Amino acid sequence: MRKIKEVLRLKYDCGISEREIARSCRIARSTVGDYLMKARAAGLGWPEAAALTDVQIEGRLFPAKRIPSSVKRPAPDCEYIYSELRSYRKINLTLIQLWLEYKARCPDGYQYSQFCELYRRWRSKLDYCMRQEHRAGEKLFIDFSNGLSILDLPTGELIPTQLFLAVWGASNYTYAEATLSQTLPDWIGAQRRALEYFGCAPRVLVPDNLKSAVSKACKYEPELNPTYADMAEHYGCAVLPARPYRAKDKAKVEVGVLIAKRWILAVLRHRTFYSLAELNGAIRECLERLNTRPLRQAKRSRRELFETMDRPATLPLPLRPYEYAEWYKAKVNIDYHVEVDDHYYSVPFRLIHERLDVRLTAATMEAFRKGERVAAHARSYVQGRYTTNKEHMPPEHRGYAEWSPERFIRWAGKTGTATSRLVEKILSSRPYVEQGYRSCLGIIHLGRFYEPERMEAAAERALKYNTCSFRSLKAILTAGLDRQRDTGEHSGQMSLPLHQNIRGREYYQ
Repeated sequence: MRKIKEVLRLKYDCGISEREIARSCRIARSTVGDYLMKARAAGLGWPEAAALTDVQIEGRLFPAKRIPSSVKRPAPDCEYIYSELRSYRKINLTLIQLWLEYKARCPDGYQYSQFCELYRRWRSKLDYCMRQEHRAGEKLFIDFSNGLSILDLPTGELIPTQLFLAVWGASNYTYAEATLSQTLPDWIGAQRRALEYFGCAPRVLVPDNLKSAVSKACKYEPELNPTYADMAEHYGCAVLPARPYRAKDKAKVEVGVLIAKRWILAVLRHRTFYSLAELNGAIRECLERLNTRPLRQAKRSRRELFETMDRPATLPLPLRPYEYAEWYKAKVNIDYHVEVDDHYYSVPFRLIHERLDVRLTAATMEAFRKGERVAAHARSYVQGRYTTNKEHMPPEHRGYAEWSPERFIRWAGKTGTATSRLVEKILSSRPYVEQGYRSCLGIIHLGRFYEPERMEAAAERALKYNTCSFRSLKAILTAGLDRQRDTGEHSGQMSLPLHQNIRGREYYQ
């Protein structure tokens, strides 16, 4: 800052020499002389200078040189120039092209050098956009902040919430909602609802390094959470996490957090909320006021800037919203099943001992090997049970998998009723029905060597004497007992002698 006012005070009010003034103000003696000469030329003395500011004194002594012109030139629309440069930066729009369009509209307008000078002078006053330039529709900055609490009526406990924020880089258009945590389901759900609120998707998502977004933080190659990467791929977005401990990488959302606290949390601080839905309803009302409020510098609201700048350059939303899915690593067991959420799902038997990527949604389970889907099942919530696709089984296992009690009984029924009843009794007599499968297979095998009549007669004899087994049936057929007439009496049976102490059946009637 020039010390003109102090020089004039010391000279005219204190009467100090120019040498002493130079020593006191720590400036050159020639500079003191130059100031005094210009003051005399401008007719500026001390009493008058005392009432002026330093800027006013400097304007009197060093007036800006203006070239007189008899033509009044139309001034360029600097706000339009600024908006065009931001919106069409990706096609390398330059000032010279905008100047050519300006000259086409106003032939008597300023030349290129003065056109650029006027624009740069106007742009230098826009302090809110000097630090970082953002392309229209390119980046959406995302972050969490501490939110308000909700009251749990049954317990009287205050449950803290998190405030989710998403801010567009070019227009500052904002989305906010309250979640119960920063866990993966809340993180993915909040971003899906944010994109639905915007009605479009950005080209780049810029999150913080929370675990729901970045599995392993790194300055150069961060490892994204598989679910978050899957969601970004579904919407066609790239993910560029901010560097660890570099808040300037996401300055937009950091400022957005401060603004949200002032225009949302501060407004709602005295209200009591009893559910997350009630809190988010109040947040949505405050959010609408925030997005429709005109900005001081731009003279337009965030929504208007978003519609004119960001939206034309954004990506359309897919027809189907993203379905939340979790990803796991699973090793294929020797029984060609993988364990996911305490349930077992089959995969092709050729993949035994390999590690697969598993995608689990609310309705489906999908297994991938090197990006290729190898199996898909409807999700089951029954723990400890198996879901098996017969096509995944080896050929020698498929026949066994088709065995069932009903099928064995149907097979036996083709021979006859007695054989069917014998098979049914064998299966029901075992602690586990599978233990009777081999006996039933043996009985069916016997049918290849004996006629159905003999099989039926042997089965009748086995049922009568309760010798229901494959070995017993085979022994009856081998000995030819099925051909003997069964009178129901033993040939060597002796009759009981008559005695007064022996009671007959008439006694019990």
